[in-house]
Amino acid sequence: MAQRVLITGGSRGIGREIALKLASEGFRTTINFNSREAEAQAVLDQIISEGGDAELLPFNVADRELTRSRLDADILKNGPYFGIICNAGIHSDSAFPAMSAEQWDEVIRTNLDGFYNVVHPLVMPMVRARTGGRIITIASASGMMGNRGQVNYSASKAGLIGATRSLAMELAKREITVNSVAPGLIETEMTQGLPIEDISRLIPMKRMGKPTEVAAVVSFLMGEGASYITGEVISVNGGLG
Repeated sequence: MAQRVLITGGSRGIGREIALKLASEGFRTTINFNSREAEAQAVLDQIISEGGDAELLPFNVADRELTRSRLDADILKNGPYFGIICNAGIHSDSAFPAMSAEQWDEVIRTNLDGFYNVVHPLVMPMVRARTGGRIITIASASGMMGNRGQVNYSASKAGLIGATRSLAMELAKREITVNSVAPGLIETEMTQGLPIEDISRLIPMKRMGKPTEVAAVVSFLMGEGASYITGEVISVNGGLG
């Protein structure tokens, strides 16, 4: 039976490419989305058309009660996950003195609380399955270096890295690895509208990254070849920082 993998925020950008990549490698992919149903359906249709196995599971990772309810029901019906990719995230940028409480809260609730809301209901079923597992968080270069106008976003991603490293220590003896991938500037909807030419000059490789390049690292961490790697943060940033 194919190993089950959940990808949060799997309807577009990096999440979409992760879902497509893992499905092509034989994983049974569950694509989580919040409001992008048409885009999520398009990812599902592509996977099915290419002979893969996938399903949709809508919920907002920031909503703790709803997330637990949906995941508990899913586990009861389909069994535990082998892999969890915490990709869902948002940003709401502003200089810190002008940052509203709402901007702070919504980013922290999605990016950091979302990790707890998703992983907590799934981790014990994964442990009890006794088949090992993979948990991968999608952090950011901003969480490692900081970035102007992103105090909330950087805090959420730095917290995610700390949570990843600590959980890795707790689960290592269970053969469950926990790692983080920290993309730099990647060509997604989140970076549209930025001065690409100016930004590219600051990157040693002189270009932005592609979602497929992040998905390739996630794919590696999901594989047997990465079974002795845990608690690590792998940067995918073209040499930035």
